[in-house]
This record gives sequence, structure tokens and C-alpha cells, in this order.
Amino acid sequence: MEFGILVSLIGFAFATSATPGPNTLMLLASGVNYGFRRTVPHMLGIGMGFFVLLLCVGFGLGALLQQMPTLFLALKIAGGAYLLYLAWRIAVSRSISENANAGARPLNFLEAAAFQWVNPKAWAIAVVAMATYTNAANAFFSTILVGVVFFLVNLPSASIWTMFGALLREWLSHPARLKVFNISMAILLVVSLWPMLR
Repeated sequence: MEFGILVSLIGFAFATSATPGPNTLMLLASGVNYGFRRTVPHMLGIGMGFFVLLLCVGFGLGALLQQMPTLFLALKIAGGAYLLYLAWRIAVSRSISENANAGARPLNFLEAAAFQWVNPKAWAIAVVAMATYTNAANAFFSTILVGVVFFLVNLPSASIWTMFGALLREWLSHPARLKVFNISMAILLVVSLWPMLR
């Protein structure tokens, strides 16, 4: 891959990883409600789940989905339903928890990784990235490179959103502020569905 194309790929990976979307909004909310340390498995799950999704799209799953629009629609519906469930979980959270009292906990590694497979934004990014930055002459290497670049860029981007949430913890320790914040995050999470489900 040429240097200019690699720089463009890194920029694309950063822009799509750092801009608001379902993953970043959930990390922000998790940083507020559970702190940075407890959100690390969630961050790693996003990175690894998206890495695997990218490789699968690059190695043929994207082409298969284009030939089976009903399957892609089913993924969108499943993703939308799961996002609504996660938005509800965020909206009803009423106290910043230092431990898993009352069953409250952030997403774990496997849940966050699995979420990438029903995240409409993740699918859109994966398809565009593989179509734009891989080439038929060296398909295997370029597919792996795209996946690795996204994985390396994703962790700092996820960390920024989680850290921002963790920095807000003290100010949001007041129940009324936290309630407004969590409901706002839930609404934004639902709104983030609209561009992907249109």
C-alpha cells in the first residue's frame, strides 16, 4: 500500500472511530456510570469485534450480503432492536456505581465484540473501508492491513470517549444531573440509528 493511501486510511479510521455513533455514545455513558477501568473490557471488545468484522467483510462476507439484501435487512433490524435495549439500560441507570450493586455493570468484552455484528454504523464503515482501501492485486495483505490500522486507531479513540465520561463522573454524581445525562445519552443513541436504518 502506498504511503499516501496509508495516511488516508489512518485518517478515515480515526474519523469514523472518533465521531459520535453507537459505540462512542455507549463508551461515554459507561465512563460516567462505571469509570474508565471498568469500561476497558468494553473498549477492547469494540476493537476486536470490529477487527474480526472487517476481516470477514474483506474476505467475502460483504459481497455475500450485497447478494442477500434480506439478510442485511435482518442484521439492521436486529441491530436496531439491540440498540433500543441498550438505550433503555442507559436511560434507567440512576446512580454511579463503583461495584456491581443491583446488577449494574458495563458491557463485557464479548458483549461489546458481538455488538459490532449488529451495529449498522460498523457494517457501513467496514464495507466502505474494504471497498476503498483494498486492492485485488494484493487482497489478502491489504485486507489484513485495513483491519490492523482500524484496530490500532480504535483503542485511542475509544479511550478518549471513555476518559471524557470518567472525567464527568464527579460532576454527574448528583442524581438529577446523572438522570438528565443518561436520558440524553439514550435519546442520542436512538437518534444515531436513523441514518443507518433509513
